[in-house]
Amino acid sequence: MDIYQRLREEAYEANMQLPKLGLVKFTFGNASAADPAQRVFAIKPSGVPYEELSPEKMVVVNFAGEVVNGRLRPSSDTLTHAVLYSHWPDIGGIVHTHSTYATAWAQALRDIPIYGTTHADHLPIDVPCAPPMPDEMIEGNYEYQTGIQIIQYFQTHGLDYRQIPMILVGSHAPFTWGKTAAKAVYHSAILEEIAFMAYLTEQIHGITGHSSVPARLKQALIRKHYERKHGSQAYYGQASND
Repeated sequence: MDIYQRLREEAYEANMQLPKLGLVKFTFGNASAADPAQRVFAIKPSGVPYEELSPEKMVVVNFAGEVVNGRLRPSSDTLTHAVLYSHWPDIGGIVHTHSTYATAWAQALRDIPIYGTTHADHLPIDVPCAPPMPDEMIEGNYEYQTGIQIIQYFQTHGLDYRQIPMILVGSHAPFTWGKTAAKAVYHSAILEEIAFMAYLTEQIHGITGHSSVPARLKQALIRKHYERKHGSQAYYGQASND
């Protein structure tokens, strides 16, 4: 019996959601599902089109980035996933895409401002954009250093990865995570929608004659919308919801 079958299936389902949700084109992205107890994760194989994937083609890798089971080469972003899993024990899934609007904000080197309550329903701050890494990190073990770049950004800015489940890597693209691979996919879709809405907000603001950027959402609305879903007295949804 394949002891990694559940992980393979979870990773496969997460990866197959990415093109369905319009978050990837061709092979531009990957999702992984982790088992923190065994310190392993299953991830998409490198360069394999989504229509050719199957659970059996998922590659199982340990938290050091070493393949422990699988016939194919894992995603080129495997070491980034490995770094995040090894540093953040409460996540069970990671997604990396080059979705259009989130990636455009990353290429513009801009945080995504919190303009509306859709954004505040999911995180209480601007979506952070980490600056491009220094040349010596780029020229070294690039994918490993991308993971370190994300960890260091959260540490430097005092952010909690459990509260802020997404980041833009400057000049690159977004990463999201969650308790499960399915939740990481959800956060990736939400990030793309937030990015699209923020882009449209700035475009509408500009064509209506304003020279400055739109006002950020009022703090009272940020607090209300975030706390009603995620606070200690949250009342959105049913009691069994995550």
